[in-house]
This record gives sequence, structure tokens and C-alpha cells, in this order.
Amino acid sequence: MKELLRSNDPTVIAFAKALLQGEDIAVFELDVHTSILEGSIGILPRRLMGADFDLFMAQAILKENNVTAD
Repeated sequence: MKELLRSNDPTVIAFAKALLQGEDIAVFELDVHTSILEGSIGILPRRLMGADFDLFMAQAILKENNVTAD
């Protein structure tokens, strides 16, 4: 798995996840529970991971929709 996006903003992660899943690209969100444990003050970023073979297409979709990390 490769990292597609890292962000402190849960709305960016949710939007990126919806875009990618809409294109049938499987993604997995890491660090969700760690982010919750720190009190939701936004210090620890969440990561969105995708399969190696989907990396090029996923990056193109995120770039096309102006989805960037913080």
C-alpha cells in the first residue's frame, strides 16, 4: 500500500475517500483512532492509503479535483 494523502482535516480525507471509491479505487484510512485519542485538536494527521497498482490513477483523480494535504 502507498500513501495517497495525509491531512489533519477530516473533511479533506472524507472528500478524497468518496472521490476514489466512486472510481472503484479501494482506499484505507490509517491513524483514525490515534487522531481521536489525541482529543480531536488536529495535531496528528490521518493517512489515506491505496494499492500500489491504483497509485497513478488515484493521484490523477486527486490532482484533477484539487485535493491536497494541509
